[in-house]
Amino acid sequence: MSRSSLTLLQRLRRIGHHVLRAATVMLVVAVALIAIGFFHFTDMVGNLETPGDGDRYDAIVALTGGYQRIDRALELLEGGAGTRLLISGVNPQTSGDAIKRATGANEELFACCVDIGYQALDAIGNANEASNWIRKNGFRTVLIVTNNYHIPRSLMELEAVSPDVTFTGYPVAHTDLRDETWLSDPMAIRTLLTEYFKYSLARARAYIGTETSDGLRVGAPEPIPASTASVN
Repeated sequence: MSRSSLTLLQRLRRIGHHVLRAATVMLVVAVALIAIGFFHFTDMVGNLETPGDGDRYDAIVALTGGYQRIDRALELLEGGAGTRLLISGVNPQTSGDAIKRATGANEELFACCVDIGYQALDAIGNANEASNWIRKNGFRTVLIVTNNYHIPRSLMELEAVSPDVTFTGYPVAHTDLRDETWLSDPMAIRTLLTEYFKYSLARARAYIGTETSDGLRVGAPEPIPASTASVN
């Protein structure tokens, strides 16, 4: 091999070494930033306060994802925290009667003051479905009931489409994030990481101004009274 070829090979090796070292540094920095952001997110979620028992709102919205959320929202409605409840993002195959049986809801309260929404497909859909319902009913203060880790993204999406409405989150906690026991629970870590990335992407989307779909199921009806919500 000629001297010029050896020199070229040595230069390429040096360049490759520098590139590899730079890539390694960038990877370490990226992982560190993600870790810092993730633990900041879990601290924020873990420190969410539950609104006072005597606080009153025009309405309540429960975002589906488990009957525990709906149970709590119904308890709040019965306690007078709001005048009407929307259960947003219900599966089209789930009737009002099925929800009533699963939650053991007060029949009179369920019949008079609960609406069921079948339109929402995701968090953006929840925001659009709820905001349309809020606007139609003229509500100004709304309590949002969902899992604690879901509160930041839900409020961000809702405030983006209804900036004139005051939203308050009511966190339903499956995992206590105020101590470190959740760090030994793979399911909790996976759930929180997934939500952290969704929240980060939603913030980036809002910052850039990227347009997305409305997250609503095509052909689904607007929220209807639970008493008339049969299987679609």
